[in-house]
Amino acid sequence: MIEQLKKEVFRANVELARHGLVTLTWGNVSGIDRSSRLVAIKPSGVDYQSMTASDMVVVDPDGKVVEGKLRPSSDTPTHLELYRAFPSIGGVVHTHSLYASMFAQACREIPCLGTTHADHFNGPVPVTRFLTPEEVDAGYESWTGKIIVERFSDLNSTVTPGVLVAGHAPFTWGGNPADAVENSLILERIAQMALGSIQLNPDIPVLPMHIQQKHYQRKHGPDAYYGQKKP
Repeated sequence: MIEQLKKEVFRANVELARHGLVTLTWGNVSGIDRSSRLVAIKPSGVDYQSMTASDMVVVDPDGKVVEGKLRPSSDTPTHLELYRAFPSIGGVVHTHSLYASMFAQACREIPCLGTTHADHFNGPVPVTRFLTPEEVDAGYESWTGKIIVERFSDLNSTVTPGVLVAGHAPFTWGGNPADAVENSLILERIAQMALGSIQLNPDIPVLPMHIQQKHYQRKHGPDAYYGQKKP
């Protein structure tokens, strides 16, 4: 099971690079096996072109390496916080993708301006607060996860599968590593479209709520009819 998870996490990391969501080594994907509570994640600072599935590092819920010769991503504590808080997710992605990071650095949520956004994120993409000096000193990466969880205290992590960390960059998640990568790609594209739309019309209104809900529900609601029925 863990070997299969490592392969899935490796493929998902490769997909980040293929979609142009990472520059150099600025990103990582992890996946969790809920039965064993073990997490496989990209090794820290390893080039995407040279790494293999066997390079993926397996850690326990406390972040202790249980398999792998390399150091896990420095963002591992953030991933672990998200897995603890959101029991339905099976994969987490962190990137510094260009447009989503612009919104994160501007400390501005991404408003739902069109149906492409509404198809995938039910409402605006939220932004966290800044970390305090005490939180940075106490454990920067762990507290990054904690402020994401704090931001979702009144949000649903299933219908809003991503967040912007203030001054930093985006995190996304999904049912498995591949889904988390897909949500990362979607987030980057809607961030790009939002920025362009705001530049074209600084007074642009958000998409009316009845249209937002129609688009989200037709894909994800109980009576969803987008796509084909699963066998």
